[in-house]
Amino acid sequence: MVVRRSPVPARAVALVLHGGAEHGADVVRPWRLAYLRMVPFARALRAAGARHGLEVRLLRNRVRGWNAPALDPVRDARWALERVHAESPGLPVVLVGHSMGGRVALRVADDPAVTGVCALAPWTPEGEPVDPVRGRTVVLAHGTRDAVTSPEASYAYAKRAQEAADRLARFEVAEEGHAMVQRPALWRRLVVGFAADVLGFPERDGLPAPDWDRPAETRLRIRL
Repeated sequence: MVVRRSPVPARAVALVLHGGAEHGADVVRPWRLAYLRMVPFARALRAAGARHGLEVRLLRNRVRGWNAPALDPVRDARWALERVHAESPGLPVVLVGHSMGGRVALRVADDPAVTGVCALAPWTPEGEPVDPVRGRTVVLAHGTRDAVTSPEASYAYAKRAQEAADRLARFEVAEEGHAMVQRPALWRRLVVGFAADVLGFPERDGLPAPDWDRPAETRLRIRL
């Protein structure tokens, strides 16, 4: 886990989680694309939040796969959260995850330190439990041209999860696929805006927080 501490007393932690595959025991090397894809997000969070006391942690999983029933990346994220509890006790945590990492973030949101989850192009198969996000702020975002994870599945998840979450919004990123390479600046602004909203620090360059009180039919399909 790469840890980027704040130059001022820490007030919060952002834990960034990368994607993977349904199955796979191969070791995640630091040059694997799924991991590298999240490096700019960690950097954007640090650039926006360090002066406000945001500590950023980027986790690299032991192995590539979800690997049910072992759920290896869930175990890794739980380990990372234990490290946060030990090294930065008492601080609120926001989770940012892409693809499989989005699913992991939604699963481990029940950690008592977690206050919010931002899941980018999340893998949310039918039956994915929603209870872990109970009482949390949840933002989901999906490219309209994603052919790897299903935008409609994340919409179905959002509809089920909105009764459990404290606040929930879902964005649809036009003309974007799974890899988030067509509009990278917009994805980073979304993540920074999410963190600023949940943690309460000002940020000019992030997307503004959604109107949390708008009707679900529009709040779950916010077009970007």
